[in-house]
Amino acid sequence: MVTDPWSQRRLQVLHESSSGAAADMERGLTLLRQAARGGLDPILRIYRPQPTVAFGQRDTRLPGFEVAAAAAREQGFEPLIRKAGGRAAAYHEGCLIVDHIEPHDDAVLGSRARFSILGGLLADALRRVGVDARMGEIPGEYCPGEFSVHGVGSTHSVKLVGTAQRVVSGGWLFSSVVVVERSAPIRRVLEATYAALELPWEPATAGAAEDLVPGVTVDAVRNAVVAAYEDAVVAPS
Repeated sequence: MVTDPWSQRRLQVLHESSSGAAADMERGLTLLRQAARGGLDPILRIYRPQPTVAFGQRDTRLPGFEVAAAAAREQGFEPLIRKAGGRAAAYHEGCLIVDHIEPHDDAVLGSRARFSILGGLLADALRRVGVDARMGEIPGEYCPGEFSVHGVGSTHSVKLVGTAQRVVSGGWLFSSVVVVERSAPIRRVLEATYAALELPWEPATAGAAEDLVPGVTVDAVRNAVVAAYEDAVVAPS
């Protein structure tokens, strides 16, 4: 149990093992539907994912989408289409997925604030393991977002956390991908898929926490995320 930043109630933490890329994504949506029906209290679901390229809805309408999906498969990443917005994002076992799911009578209310507050919370978690982490889009990043979290290195900054949100009647799901280890395979598959989609980006923006703090592990970041939630004191309306 950790602190729920929205209500200051206790938030159940689920440490899960991956059941496969598609099953993992569907599991989050299933939990969201349960919460929206009133059958689930707020939860924090944390797991290490299988190699996946999660394409946005807009990506599927580009002429190069099928080629991009095939390129992902060739590199051992399963192509999936997520319900939330944004562009293609890649992740694997060296990453951490954090799904925060809550029932809410008006889930649209506060959606922008969630990006800001939870993005800031994840930046705090990375600082706890020694990363100079800050919130905000960096020029040329993949799957760009105002509330992305990046790490500042000696020569350049790299994107470390991408966030997305799914809102339905009665609840919301805020999903975050934290890239901790082994950035090279992610960079390679993004180069291939973004080339097929003809989307401009700067490959140097794809990095991992261990690129900035050698030796940092997924388990260390997992513990830091839980600790950051435990210390959370913000209770937005």
